Amino acid sequence: MRTNLDNVIGKEVLIIGLGKSGTATCQTMLDLGANITVQDSRSERDFDPSFLNYLKGRGVECYFDSIPPDMGKFDMIILSPGASPELPFVQEGKEKGAEITGELEIAFRTSRGRFVAITGTNGKTTTTTLVGGIFKASGRKTHVVGNIGTAAISDASIAKEDDWLITEASSFQLETTKYFKPVISAILNLTPDHLNRHHTMKAYGEAKAKIFANQGEDCYLVINYDDKQCFALAKKCKAKVVPFSRKKELDFGCFVRNGKIVLKTTEEEIEICETSELNIIGDHNIENALAAVAICYFAGIDKETIGKALTSFMGVEHRMEYCGLVDGVKYYNDSKGTNVDASITAIKAIRKNIILIAGGDGKGQEFEELVKEFPGKVKHLVYLGQDGPKIAKTAKKAGFTACTKAKDIPECVSIAAKIAEEGDTVLLSPACASWDMYDNYEQRGDHFKDCVRLLNR
Repeated sequence: MRTNLDNVIGKEVLIIGLGKSGTATCQTMLDLGANITVQDSRSERDFDPSFLNYLKGRGVECYFDSIPPDMGKFDMIILSPGASPELPFVQEGKEKGAEITGELEIAFRTSRGRFVAITGTNGKTTTTTLVGGIFKASGRKTHVVGNIGTAAISDASIAKEDDWLITEASSFQLETTKYFKPVISAILNLTPDHLNRHHTMKAYGEAKAKIFANQGEDCYLVINYDDKQCFALAKKCKAKVVPFSRKKELDFGCFVRNGKIVLKTTEEEIEICETSELNIIGDHNIENALAAVAICYFAGIDKETIGKALTSFMGVEHRMEYCGLVDGVKYYNDSKGTNVDASITAIKAIRKNIILIAGGDGKGQEFEELVKEFPGKVKHLVYLGQDGPKIAKTAKKAGFTACTKAKDIPECVSIAAKIAEEGDTVLLSPACASWDMYDNYEQRGDHFKDCVRLLNR
């Protein structure tokens, strides 16, 4: 266990949010001997009674429906990723002396393991999964955790010194870190997202940059050279900076040359594989592969293991996931495309004749850049959800009028199937979060896949 977690025995700790990370954090802090209070914006009836009875049996005070407890008594407030530090009662607790932190920070403080942390607006899940697969193929004890599904804190306390925690880190998780110091960090890209939380791109970038804030010369930062706004963050980094580029040959770093992934250091230059050998489609996935190669190489994994694991990787669920061929029409599930840039990337990965299903909670985004990708690519837009009409309005303003409204995913699939002709592609890439209609993008993607399966009946 690291020494920078103060003794919490008997300390008053408030945990905000009882999702996966909040529940795991609650268990860890109870095990460490803290006095726990939990608060969740949902109603008490939304939780399993046996779970609540367990908490209350351990002496946990529970507050629901956004009703805060007395904020004057807490030594520490631990935020789940979905809970904003700007909540008035959180600010009140801070003013009264509580430390404001988050689950990722507590995971780091309570772990002996070595962290690899991966962030960026898009590609985090794919790259984290890929890196985790390469580490496992190398024979290392590996935990794939973080925003990807398993809370980092769930595995952190059991990880040994030789264990590696391959961690997908969101801006929400990073903004509450203080001591977090991964051995290797990576920033894949930086485009507008979560501006309803961070307000400005500057603040969003600063949150992402906290991934390397405590790194020194004994650490590495892998970062996208082609994304200038992203790469500019590295100016403040004290770690060894390892750039990757899909567009330019580098004197140092990972890049593409003549269709091959190449890694060049001051000592050697090695070829990993042909980009054509990758099973994941699109230029964005070449960039994810470049980042993964750099991370794994500087973690000491040999090129043969990297190359073999890279070319056998089949991608992740809900990210450009192939769902099948129905009447000559391909169906792809990109439900994880929860922002404009992610959906632009998905559109670029498909050659032409796309029936695009988009809409949901737009998180304050504008959709002009998305619509700019329609000419020569998107044949028809089927829109739904809270901000679907906003996408359609933007499209029509730009002269794209092939738009049809749907009330839900089943109707979207039905409409798309009727419009699509042999050789077309139906693509669910919403450019929006799912929260207006689903608990998460996984539910949305699963529903889409179920509807596609029904087309085959």
